[in-house]
Amino acid sequence: MARWLKRGMDASAIKAADAKVRETVEHILADVEARGDVAIRELSRKFDGWEPKSFRLTDAEIDHAIGQVAKRDLEDIKFAQSQVRHFAQKQKETMRDLEVETLPGVILGHRHIPVASIGCYVPGGRYPMVASAHMSIVTAKVAGVKRIIACAPPFRGGPHPAIVAAMHFGGADEIFVLGGVQAVAAMALGTETIPGVDMIVGPGNAYVAEAKRQLFGRVGIDLLAGPTETLIIADDSVDGEICATDLLGQAEHGPTSPAVLITDSEKLARATMAEVDRLLSILPTADAAKKAWEDFGEVIVCDGTDEMVKEADRVASEHVQVMTRDPDYFLNNMVNYGSLFLGPRTNVAYGDKVIGTNHTLPTKKAARYTGGLWVGKFLKTCTFQKVLTDEASAMVGEYCSRLCVLEGFLGHAEQANVRVRRYGRRNVGYAQAAE
Repeated sequence: MARWLKRGMDASAIKAADAKVRETVEHILADVEARGDVAIRELSRKFDGWEPKSFRLTDAEIDHAIGQVAKRDLEDIKFAQSQVRHFAQKQKETMRDLEVETLPGVILGHRHIPVASIGCYVPGGRYPMVASAHMSIVTAKVAGVKRIIACAPPFRGGPHPAIVAAMHFGGADEIFVLGGVQAVAAMALGTETIPGVDMIVGPGNAYVAEAKRQLFGRVGIDLLAGPTETLIIADDSVDGEICATDLLGQAEHGPTSPAVLITDSEKLARATMAEVDRLLSILPTADAAKKAWEDFGEVIVCDGTDEMVKEADRVASEHVQVMTRDPDYFLNNMVNYGSLFLGPRTNVAYGDKVIGTNHTLPTKKAARYTGGLWVGKFLKTCTFQKVLTDEASAMVGEYCSRLCVLEGFLGHAEQANVRVRRYGRRNVGYAQAAE
């Protein structure tokens, strides 16, 4: 039976904080919808101290920002985007349009149609999340989205040069220096100067995530991304230092980021906890990582591999780092995870920044029912049907007529009956089932 050497914060405390966020976001969305650009300007001044003449960057301002980025940094951004682009293109190749004759004279099919316009949010509060521009903008571009707008908050009084560069090279058509709920609201609802979009994507803080939740339905969203989560599954083939490093490497995202270790070795569990304490004394971002570890860190000791799989699927973490003698066992048996990182040679930071898979992934146990952002999220799979012969229409019509009457949908039945009469040359009573 699984044993906890360390547990995280009680769920009731988390729920109380969520309620306050919901109320704040609701008021901001209503304000933006009612007052448009005026509300956006006031909110940006209030929360970010930012009130430019125009939130949208001109071509000259974009060029100026890119000119402030070091050559090596630009090369690294372009390399990362090439990896994301390549993998997204390979994913898209698996999504084929379909047309098939399912019965003589009956053609069914589907087409993958890109979403017309999207808004990409790139966080820039605690950390300027340059990589998030790759994940949303580049992937949408590969999918064929025609209009891509991107927002990121101001950084130290202006646009963050590297984020602007990533947005531009990723393929954004419009770039805005605008942050928080007001940015999401502007893109989703539209204002006098920011035409609304069909879909909002990208991670953010609790307020941004809540804004996406409240707007879902009016626009599409990629998924509801909460605080970054990491789960490490390890046995005694690795040591405490590498486990602790990978836990804290994600805990530094923020003070509410869960970091969990599942192992079948109590010795490794205790060694990892000791290493966490040691590394927190030297890690420059320990202020966030320590709080996350204290409040949301967990260490679970299991009796064998099968129990480790069971516990991992229960946790359903966003990121799962597997460092065991047989990591493929978890690939073949786990079902609830955002993304798997198999073996000690890879790690979550690779996926976050450069390796090519998308880092916008399900959190808060959403991995039970969805995967993360990928090229397919920007494509609508839309079906079509054709009936080519009189015989096929009459034959399908007879079945349809009877099934509609069975459900009491007599108007539906007549849609079938009129075709049975015309194409099958059979006399069917009005609103009656075809015999």
